[in-house]
Amino acid sequence: MAGRRLRAIAAGTLGWALVLAGASGSAAAPTHTDAAELTRFTVVAEAGVSASAATTAIEAAGGAVVARNAAAGTYQVTTRRSDFARRAAAATSLIGATGDRAIGAAPRLRDRVETEHLVPGAVRPGSATGYGPSGGARAPVVGMDPLDERLWGLRMVRADLARQRERGERGVTVGILDTGVDATHPDLTPNFDTTLSRNFAPDIPSIDGACEWAGCVDPVHVDDNGHGTHVAGTVGAAADGFGLSGVAPNVTLVALKGGQDSGYFFLDPVVNAITYAADAGLDVVNMSFFVDPWLYNCGSNAADSAEARAEQRAIVTAMSRAMNYAHDRGVTMVVAMGNEHSDLGRPGVDESSPDTGPVAPYRRVVDNADCLMLPQEGPHAIGVSALGPSSRKADFSNYGLERVTVAAPGGHFRDGFGTPTYRTAGNMILSSYPRGALQTEGIVDADGNIVAGFEETAFKRCAADGRCGYYTHLQGTSMAAPHAAGVAALIVSRFGTRDADLGGLTMPPGDVERQLTRSAAARACPAPPLVSYKNEDRGPEFDALCEGTARFNGFYGSGIVDAFAAVGARR
Repeated sequence: MAGRRLRAIAAGTLGWALVLAGASGSAAAPTHTDAAELTRFTVVAEAGVSASAATTAIEAAGGAVVARNAAAGTYQVTTRRSDFARRAAAATSLIGATGDRAIGAAPRLRDRVETEHLVPGAVRPGSATGYGPSGGARAPVVGMDPLDERLWGLRMVRADLARQRERGERGVTVGILDTGVDATHPDLTPNFDTTLSRNFAPDIPSIDGACEWAGCVDPVHVDDNGHGTHVAGTVGAAADGFGLSGVAPNVTLVALKGGQDSGYFFLDPVVNAITYAADAGLDVVNMSFFVDPWLYNCGSNAADSAEARAEQRAIVTAMSRAMNYAHDRGVTMVVAMGNEHSDLGRPGVDESSPDTGPVAPYRRVVDNADCLMLPQEGPHAIGVSALGPSSRKADFSNYGLERVTVAAPGGHFRDGFGTPTYRTAGNMILSSYPRGALQTEGIVDADGNIVAGFEETAFKRCAADGRCGYYTHLQGTSMAAPHAAGVAALIVSRFGTRDADLGGLTMPPGDVERQLTRSAAARACPAPPLVSYKNEDRGPEFDALCEGTARFNGFYGSGIVDAFAAVGARR
């Protein structure tokens, strides 16, 4: 996941009823002087509060409304008051405010779990064998792209075989809610929709570094981070004889830039991207991140200040409204489970939050009844856990009966202990990547060539016309979710009905999820069910207990997504 990433809650405000109670009390008298610099917040209004009443309360707290999302009841606000969040939380018509400031100016790229390829010599040459869910190796299928032989994940979900039945319909749209998509990549250009794509996350210099484009707004075809481009390739890279192909190689890809170049995902861009996907009629949205700054959003954690509790309630409310809004308008939401190697039904302790803002991270005991990881635990989220090429749960992957829906290939660098594939690049997921991002990471030089030491983890392929595509390995539940999102897109392509207004195909998200889970390849818990990764040089904190039956369990959910079965007969 790009960041580290709700229990279903009824939607609310501006036409919806809300379950969670917001902060109450009269506005406190100011105790802080004006801050020296302009700061941006996202403010969430209470249920049923009019836009004029919310604006009045925001202004009384010292803020100025810049933009509003009516569907989510959120307001983008600027202020110079250092005590704005406290004052907003105290207003009876507002739930709370969340900011987008980083601690210092150091950018965060991605979780270490996804960057084992960044250090020369961290991986050994070699590739994974690419076994499918049944455990048997399979010969290559005609019609695949040159690098597809390295895509064991494509074979595990049987997307190669599914292609003989369904390659995806151009009228099916998949939103990549991420750091952007490099639409100049030769494998993505054929399927990319520039008109539908949007950038909801302008660069923030204090977090992302100097802006590359006027107004700090990257064009929709740009991805300065790389994560979104990698995800997009797995979902729907074109099958055209060049580079590699995705699970659904004929569907339309739409960039929904909701993440900063540095890898942070703040509430306002994410909510705006989700509600836009609904309004634009997108069919599937992939979400491989968690909403910053809280790994878990707790409504009443004793370790949190009143201001922090209000902020977390605001995030829960806004995300719940946005996700309900999208689901009700036909969007299937596929979400990465997260890389904290935690049972989301027994979350334990969080020592990483908040990861932005003026307060440094501190230790909190997480109450499962009160705390939610978002969007993983949001309403209607299809949660995807990550597997290695042996079909074993990846050591880093979150799991649990409470949240996992299905499992999919996400990579596991340490898979195959005792075999030649252990700690090899091929155990991870290969996909498209921007040249610029690889240059920033020191993997590609100024001339566009792969730096010595990275030849087994990154690749460059050029066409006869001089266009070149770059590819690299990553691992994470971020890489698992797009495999499932691609299968969801194939399901809509196969069984969807023609939308009279939009012209494309459409299918109710509940029906998509049922076909996805019913067609998944069932996988029983390991024996014994308590899995240790000691051999992989992981401590006891990585031990994971698989609970449930072969029909549904905490590691695999309903099973490993199976594209070939999914586009067979509808059950």
